[in-house]
Amino acid sequence: MTRPRTRPMTTRPPGRTDTRRPTAAKAATAATAARTAARPLRTPPQPPPHPTELFTERLLLVLSGQKPVHWAARHIAHTAFDDVTRLAELAPLNVNGRRPTIHRIGHYEPRPGVYEVFARIGTGPTLRALAFRLHLGADQRWRCTAVEVGAPAAT
Repeated sequence: MTRPRTRPMTTRPPGRTDTRRPTAAKAATAATAARTAARPLRTPPQPPPHPTELFTERLLLVLSGQKPVHWAARHIAHTAFDDVTRLAELAPLNVNGRRPTIHRIGHYEPRPGVYEVFARIGTGPTLRALAFRLHLGADQRWRCTAVEVGAPAAT
């Protein structure tokens, strides 16, 4: 049978009675203050991204198979939803499992509240074209009303 171990009857070491801080801590505090004072001022907030950039990224994620079609459904109107669904099944921007990248986005405004957008999308070694149309609704929300994806040139 083992006996429980008894602790020696000692008391804890006395607590610190000096209320001043050690000099090493003062030096560390001064160094921290110097670093925070040397930091540059915060940059001003960036303006929100343009609707054409947001929609290009949304369509890119859906048409490459990274997101399901219903993820962007509330931003797509009328027959464009059918077009996006049909295109998403084909995953035209998914090449050998590589993630597509946006090379350039441009837009044309035929009238206020309407954008015709074109984008160059890099899919592996090839570039593809993505074109879509945005309309500003009465509720001040942008909706995609037409989508097309250009096939790569046959070589």
